[in-house]
Amino acid sequence: MFEVLKRDLQAVFECDPAATSVAEVVLTYAGFHAICLHRVAHWLWERKIPLLPRLISHLARFFTGIEIHPGAKIGPGFFIDHGMGVVIGETTEIGESVILFQGVTLGGTGKERGKRHPTLGSHVVVGAGAKILGGIAIGDHVKIGANSVVLRSVPAHSTVVGIPAKTIKGKGVDLPEITLNHGDIPDPISERLEALEQEILRLRKKVEERGPI
Repeated sequence: MFEVLKRDLQAVFECDPAATSVAEVVLTYAGFHAICLHRVAHWLWERKIPLLPRLISHLARFFTGIEIHPGAKIGPGFFIDHGMGVVIGETTEIGESVILFQGVTLGGTGKERGKRHPTLGSHVVVGAGAKILGGIAIGDHVKIGANSVVLRSVPAHSTVVGIPAKTIKGKGVDLPEITLNHGDIPDPISERLEALEQEILRLRKKVEERGPI
């Protein structure tokens, strides 16, 4: 567990340029506090300890604003930026070096039992306010734009945005390294509207060139 926590601490410095010292992160970073408490709660959960894991999860939510069910499986190098409002459900599985921004929900879509929360691969970035719902799979190196609602599985090396989320970069495309600059993610709806506007202007010009009938 300590090696995993050490990797989580390292991830803070890799992902957040504002982090200046180990003491600062350990004492003031709510996301780091939440993952540390979750590691303990999950260890107890796997050993079938009653009540205590849920109590730790509840206390973590009270002090950090981040709710992680003790049953969730989270790989090393996990980083939550700011973190307020993040919710991670019981059957969620998260790979290595994943970044979540504030307001992210990894939730279910109903009252079904079994695998009802998403599985995230490694090196995934989830933008602020994004919702990933249901027992779907998000591939490695996927980027999910802020406020997107993802309801279907996403292949590796893809970028998705929108409500519901749509793929704007597909499988097989080499994306840049993980970045926190979500302003560079395009908006497929505005791009489509712009393309339609250009098409209307082209047709209007063509009609005007023909002159009156």
